[in-house]
Amino acid sequence: MNYEDAITALADPTRRVIIDRLRSGALPVGAIAKGMTISRPAVSQHLRVLSDAGLLTVTPAGNRRLYAIAPDGVAGLREYLDGLWDDALAAFARAAEEKAKENKDE
Repeated sequence: MNYEDAITALADPTRRVIIDRLRSGALPVGAIAKGMTISRPAVSQHLRVLSDAGLLTVTPAGNRRLYAIAPDGVAGLREYLDGLWDDALAAFARAAEEKAKENKDE
């Protein structure tokens, strides 16, 4: 999956809540859904979207499945954001240099 799939998946606030719940480690769907205002099947659908976007791993454990954040999926998203940040900083540096040159010429 690519970063665009990850960003699209994370556009939904419920999916961001799910990711936050998985920050401390793998959980089964019941633990993820606990206290949420949506049904457990709805949580399962969100888990599928996150998995399809490459942001989650799913590991069978007996009669349940454990969901965890996929390091590779997050790495792809981070790589994109790091590149975006580098471009923004380079643009800021160019603007600052141009402004400094303008001030020097005055």
